Amino acid sequence: MASFLQLLAQDIITQFNGRFENVTIIFPNKRAGLFLASEMAALIDKPLWMPEIITISEFIEKYAGLKKIERDDVVVFNFPAGDTVMLEKIDVTYYDWARVYGRAALDRDYTIVSRPVDKRENYVKRCVGLPGDTIHIVDSKLYVNGLAQREIPGMQYIYRIATSAPFSHATLDNMGITMSDVEYNRQTGEYGMPLTDANVQKIREMSNVLSVEHVVYGGEAFPYNGNGWTGNNYGPLWIPSRGATVTLTLDNLPLYERIIDAYEGNDLEVRGGVIYINGAPASEYTFRMDYYWMMGDNRQNSADSRFWGFVPEDHIVGKASFVWLSLNKEKGLFNGKIRWNRMFRKIR
Repeated sequence: MASFLQLLAQDIITQFNGRFENVTIIFPNKRAGLFLASEMAALIDKPLWMPEIITISEFIEKYAGLKKIERDDVVVFNFPAGDTVMLEKIDVTYYDWARVYGRAALDRDYTIVSRPVDKRENYVKRCVGLPGDTIHIVDSKLYVNGLAQREIPGMQYIYRIATSAPFSHATLDNMGITMSDVEYNRQTGEYGMPLTDANVQKIREMSNVLSVEHVVYGGEAFPYNGNGWTGNNYGPLWIPSRGATVTLTLDNLPLYERIIDAYEGNDLEVRGGVIYINGAPASEYTFRMDYYWMMGDNRQNSADSRFWGFVPEDHIVGKASFVWLSLNKEKGLFNGKIRWNRMFRKIR
């Protein structure tokens, strides 16, 4: 059974939505119990002796078991592309429009606001790259610091499947394949769908299957500067770490401009071919935060860091530990909507 302190730690995580860097907790004495720093005013006139003051982060790590993010952890974080919005165009991504029209035009024509961290959308992806790592994707396969990523259970890639007769919905459903992820060309009898290695093997053995081919798509990716990177062939790319310094050039600036400007709060501009930070010419930059690289396990059907870049440390909410509820969006409440076999499973 969880102790009182463990339960309190979990409650603090919920109350502060994972953002507790600047909050402290006070242990006045055994009789007085626990108090948040905001409650100390009520205790000024009370007799306390030798109060112990620690940060919430220290308390959470001690009693809730939170540890630093490790490579391949499944992480909850604030969606980076949602940190800045145009009030008159909240249905579009600010950074996509800034790339097309320029920030000066958006600042002139729209009301730009930065959303509080606890009001941004939470995403869940796998952290495949840590601060200081170098990631490289070759033909959809991920390499970190020159080594292939470990085998991830349930990893999916897109396949083209030629058939002599269509699959039944029941066949695909029994393999856990969501119909909204399936493309089917009735004229050619070809399917396109994400498959795990296990499902690839099952499909190859079906009598109506003529061929199964892994598909590698093109399409531009972050930083969208014409360097030829795609979601399936990407990098090599170094992930910034706190305290590290990079040389800035007009060629590599697209990789770091959002970090310098949006995440670390500097005034960045380019005039006459010269990079200026806070009004001064800059040939290098030292990062003030750690950054992470997130990717989905549905590797070729995932909106992730390949398309919106680095995730700063202050966007990290925490680790995902287990699945407490899983719903099939294509089924009714009394017709298999709840995926009972996935509930309360530890995330690996």
